[in-house]
Amino acid sequence: MTLRNIDRRTFVKTTLLSSFALGTGVPFWAVGNNNVSHLCILHTNDTHSRIDPYPSNDPNFPMMGGYARRAALISQVRNQVENVLLLDAGDIFQGTPYYNIYGGEPELRLMTKMGYDASTIGNHEFDNGLDGLERVLPYAGFPFISSNYDFSQTILNGKIETYKIFRKGNLKIGIYGLGIELEGLVSRSLFGNTVYHDPIRVARRMEMILKEDHGCDLVVCLSHLGFKYETGKVSDVVIAGKTRYTDIILGGHTHTLLDPPAQIENAAGKIVYIGQTGYAGVRLGRMDLYFNKNSGEIFVESNTTKIFKKQDV
Repeated sequence: MTLRNIDRRTFVKTTLLSSFALGTGVPFWAVGNNNVSHLCILHTNDTHSRIDPYPSNDPNFPMMGGYARRAALISQVRNQVENVLLLDAGDIFQGTPYYNIYGGEPELRLMTKMGYDASTIGNHEFDNGLDGLERVLPYAGFPFISSNYDFSQTILNGKIETYKIFRKGNLKIGIYGLGIELEGLVSRSLFGNTVYHDPIRVARRMEMILKEDHGCDLVVCLSHLGFKYETGKVSDVVIAGKTRYTDIILGGHTHTLLDPPAQIENAAGKIVYIGQTGYAGVRLGRMDLYFNKNSGEIFVESNTTKIFKKQDV
């Protein structure tokens, strides 16, 4: 399939719902075409236990963020769009007293109420050790997906998904997850016998399984590698350039705000879209994808929105 980012002015004029309402540049081949499917992906990363909004006197994010406001915004989108996939790219934990006192339980309970479909594992998910992560996992009504962390020799064996396939409407979406190298970043006493595998090699294997073996229409990578490094360290940009079937990378770790998303050419000469929403849950990312089953075309429109006290989509 081919992903294209097309100037919205070339498409039919549609109603502007708000700064967050996408679909304002729906491609001409999608209008009134029964063979076209629409998928809306909402995404977050590095929310770091920011359950409450920032106070009004915060110098960077005054009155922004908060789980309740995020939940309200997600609910509004779901009321307008039939097929929604809600994903997180890790570092749900650590950053406020909520985590220090409750160890991640409130975050996972609230994300479950919001209807998250999946998350990957960030390095801060290890802050209370494997025991701490295992203790709160039952509060997550959604899977954690990690493809390059091998937990087979730990208490998390069988409790983390290697990949997951979702069906939304008539679309099949395959998701795999990549985590950053823990050695030197996280104390070995916290991650124990977790084995780290090369994310490039794992990404290539996962996308082959999802595309060729399972016939997924869309392949999404939930990444906690970081967007880009001057040193050439493995990152979302590197993964995008060295894979062939991965269509979307939703990233975290570097707290990068990508609005609009980055576009990187992959090993097959196609565009990979990379999204990341910054830090602390003050923004919600959205990608709207239109699939033409006949031609194989995919049109992507994407942005992020600031989460304030009152807003409509």
